Amino acid sequence: MQKNGILLVNLGTPDQPDIASVKRYLKQFLSDPRVIDLPLPLRWILVNAFILPFRSRSSSEAYRQIWTELGSPLLVNSQKFTKALGEKVGDAYTVALGMRYGNPSIPAAIEALRDCQHINVLPLFPQYASASTGSALEKVLDTFAKQWNVPSISIIHAFYDHPGFISAYANLIQRTLGHEKPDVFLFSYHGLPQRHIKKSGCEVMCDLKACPEISVVNENCYRAQCYQTSRLLANALALSESDYHVAFQSRLGRTPWIQPYTDQILITLAKAGVKHIAIACPSFVADCLETLEEIGLRTRAQWLALGGEKLTLIPCLNAQKDWVDAVAEMLRDS
Repeated sequence: MQKNGILLVNLGTPDQPDIASVKRYLKQFLSDPRVIDLPLPLRWILVNAFILPFRSRSSSEAYRQIWTELGSPLLVNSQKFTKALGEKVGDAYTVALGMRYGNPSIPAAIEALRDCQHINVLPLFPQYASASTGSALEKVLDTFAKQWNVPSISIIHAFYDHPGFISAYANLIQRTLGHEKPDVFLFSYHGLPQRHIKKSGCEVMCDLKACPEISVVNENCYRAQCYQTSRLLANALALSESDYHVAFQSRLGRTPWIQPYTDQILITLAKAGVKHIAIACPSFVADCLETLEEIGLRTRAQWLALGGEKLTLIPCLNAQKDWVDAVAEMLRDS
């Protein structure tokens, strides 16, 4: 009987929240040419001389605020999801988790699947970006290429519009809010430098307020995929266009990133008299630094300082049953 494998890939996390561990993690992450797409000498100087000496300490402090007794939230949530998916698909599959940066590594996860004749690869990034999905797949394929016997491989490239993903996320939003009705929904996505969008081959000129429907001219555009996810979630939640906004968080440095920016949208909403906002982060499927610390702590503090009265943070899908069911369906269809 053929043994099948499922390789789940997420971004990664430091082993500990101390400065040395965070610096080691950031160096691996930021040295990736798909993340900082500058020539090697410039990237080396930028990372080692300007970013690491300062960001390692501040990031360490941020990680310490969200670290749990079990460890990094991203790792803990990803492991729970891996276990739940394994129970869902049964003994016919071996499920392994690998992180693009840090531990458990992608090579270690692939080693755990060595006896599998066919492997489904699922990068856990709903929208495709070269800096996330592209980098993860490059590492996966490079690792497989070093094996003498390379198994049959199927790859799920993106799932930003998969009905199961949209349904699970909409259900989670409804469960979290219950009978509450926020004044405005904000869908906040991880940002990217604008040049990454241009390099993806997007031929659509955006007005930075909306984004056209997905078509052959923008099918690889991360920003367009984020807007499509938002539209589908809004439809599932029966939201009108005035009920929600789309924004992008986590920008770094002075280079232009895709807009609108999450922190600037908050200023606009506060000036408009909005008091209660709900924020969901549909570019993440597992709660992590960007959701728990950046949005849950810093963005919440900003909102209250601006005069807002309440911010409801929608958790990520983590190991929710309907999300596990949706991924099992994706894998069956791949």
